[in-house]
Amino acid sequence: MLNKKEQRLRRARQTRIRIAKQGVARLTVHRTNQHIYATVISEDGAKVVASASSLEGELRGSIKGGTADGASAVGKRIAEKAKAAGVEKVAFDRAGFAYHGRVKALAEAAREAGLQF
Repeated sequence: MLNKKEQRLRRARQTRIRIAKQGVARLTVHRTNQHIYATVISEDGAKVVASASSLEGELRGSIKGGTADGASAVGKRIAEKAKAAGVEKVAFDRAGFAYHGRVKALAEAAREAGLQF
């Protein structure tokens, strides 16, 4: 029987297989109880194009990473960085986390800031 973390990683692996077939950059999200992290990875998976988290200097003092508001700020920030790096279209990789709460807030903020999913 799989434990909670192994179940999440199994779901993440299945999603990444589908995203690899699409051939687009991938916006991946990782969340902990206190912080949220977002990374845009290139089409071939070889390098990180942009990253943002609730631990960054500009965001750290103004938001709490464990809230939906904090996740929205990280979503806007990752969209800005990705667009500056020339990435307009991404596939959303929720890394096995439920599309609810902070993960959903980050995705919606990134869409509003101009990233296409």
